[in-house]
Amino acid sequence: MENNRNFFITIALSVLILAVWQYFYVLPRSEAQREAARVEQQRVEEQKKAAGTNPGTDTGTPAAPGAIPNAPGTDAVTPAGREQALATTTRARIDTPSLEGSINLTGARLDDLKLKHYTETVDKNSPEISLLNPAALPNGYYAEIGFVGNDKTGAVPGPETVWAVDGNATLTPTTPVTLTYSNDKGLTFKRTFSVDTNYMFTVSDTVQNAGTAAVSLSNYGRVTRFDKPLVASTYVLHEGLIGFTGTEGLQEHKYASIEKDKQFTPGKSTDGWLGITDKYWAVTLVPTEKQPFQPRYAYFEDGRHRYQSDFLTDPITVDAGQSATVESEIFAGAKEVGKINAYAEDRHIKRFDLLIDWGWFHFITKPMFWLIDTLYKFFGNFGLAILATTVIVKAIFYPLANKSYASMANMKKVQPKMLEIREKYADDKMKQQQAMMELYKTEKINPLAGCWPVALQIPVFFSLYKVLYITIEMRHAPFFGWIQDLAAPDPTSLFNLFGLIPVTLPHMLMIGVWPLIMGVTMFLQMRMNPTPPDPTQAAIFTWMPVIFTFMMAGFPAGLVIYWAWNNTLSILQQGIIMKRQGAKIELWDNLVALFRKKPSPAE
Repeated sequence: MENNRNFFITIALSVLILAVWQYFYVLPRSEAQREAARVEQQRVEEQKKAAGTNPGTDTGTPAAPGAIPNAPGTDAVTPAGREQALATTTRARIDTPSLEGSINLTGARLDDLKLKHYTETVDKNSPEISLLNPAALPNGYYAEIGFVGNDKTGAVPGPETVWAVDGNATLTPTTPVTLTYSNDKGLTFKRTFSVDTNYMFTVSDTVQNAGTAAVSLSNYGRVTRFDKPLVASTYVLHEGLIGFTGTEGLQEHKYASIEKDKQFTPGKSTDGWLGITDKYWAVTLVPTEKQPFQPRYAYFEDGRHRYQSDFLTDPITVDAGQSATVESEIFAGAKEVGKINAYAEDRHIKRFDLLIDWGWFHFITKPMFWLIDTLYKFFGNFGLAILATTVIVKAIFYPLANKSYASMANMKKVQPKMLEIREKYADDKMKQQQAMMELYKTEKINPLAGCWPVALQIPVFFSLYKVLYITIEMRHAPFFGWIQDLAAPDPTSLFNLFGLIPVTLPHMLMIGVWPLIMGVTMFLQMRMNPTPPDPTQAAIFTWMPVIFTFMMAGFPAGLVIYWAWNNTLSILQQGIIMKRQGAKIELWDNLVALFRKKPSPAE
């Protein structure tokens, strides 16, 4: 009875893992594929719709007084490529150790940015990641800072303003770029772009009033995007509009939710940040701390559909003959944990660390990443770091696991006594249960002890999965041999003889070497225990490793390697403890029984 209970609890835990996998991996993947098809169809329709519109013509509604001017999101999509789109405007070059691109002098807009250290695939000839792109492209994506004026201010810098370069025309960490613009009301705007060696831009705007009367104007900033990731994660992590401002704290709006709600306007704030985040990349604005600002998250359908995170400050007054300076920051780059944390601390950006989605169980996920990252710096290989992390986790849980395995060994030793009790009280289940409980108490046995090793793996398993899935440090991180990306599934497959047969297989048949190793170690671990006498239980006992092999084949290779290594350590640990306790190790007998000829029914 108790063996059955333990067995079914173990089955339940295994089914839980399978169910969570379906919820967090299979469903998002299917939904992402459907969404990718929908986005592509929408993009084609927009291109057809815009075919008769002249590029650069604003077909949207004009901005209301005191509101952020209409984005150039209503421009038609150009059929030209990226380089041709860039060539249509005058630009100031960006060249840093981490970034390359240019500033569009029309609007002084960041709309051309590539990440030097990241490529689209593991192929050494793969192109660099293009993070920001001109608005005229289907995947237009940019960040912009500007002003909102009035009749007294005259024309102020906005999306169509053409700036002039004052001096140096190449932005580097040591050479800022200064732009100027003057209007007919005596206002001169001087904008200085500076950038660090990583991903943070500083935009310093000085407004000089040479007129005879004071003027007031507001500063705005926006991150605008016209497409969305073709493979967007729905449940595992947040992708979409994000920010941390005001009393509401963290605000997250997925693409689907903002499409439905159209706009979300939290309360005003004096600090914080907002923008748009992908799985590995983000573009965010950090407004000035000198003026209160109104954040907003929106989805626009006028002209071309677009997603936007923006802010608008309270009016800034510039007296006659005086000047005022407003400084904002723009983060545009990879969500590297160390750099994000450094920006949060060094630049005093409130909860900027939340740009990385550590999830509800961040108290487990963040230490897990810290441990793996620390070990990586020692070993120089994330795969070895994962193996070492497994050993450390096993060591931490060793006392509890040791107790569990010892209790399991004792359960095996008292099997004869348990059979006697079942036979003696076969017709009285109540007395049978009471006798069993007394036996457990006398022998100091916990009947649920066998479930703890499996249960303890679940939070560690999902924490590691989260780390592998969300952190860019694991992206394209190689192990050894054919594993060139620990964050991607094992690329080999048993069904094409691991690449010897040149055929393209469906996803469900991509059963690689490491999933097979994981399945074998799970099979051996289960064979450490006696085969259940019930035929149904025995069948489940036999087929469960096969099911998990297929299930785990789609997981990141790093997670499968962890599971296989963890199984191996568990087999060794359980074998040593059982030997110390004097309990029989069933592994060899169970393996021999698999190949022993089964007696026929007549026999």
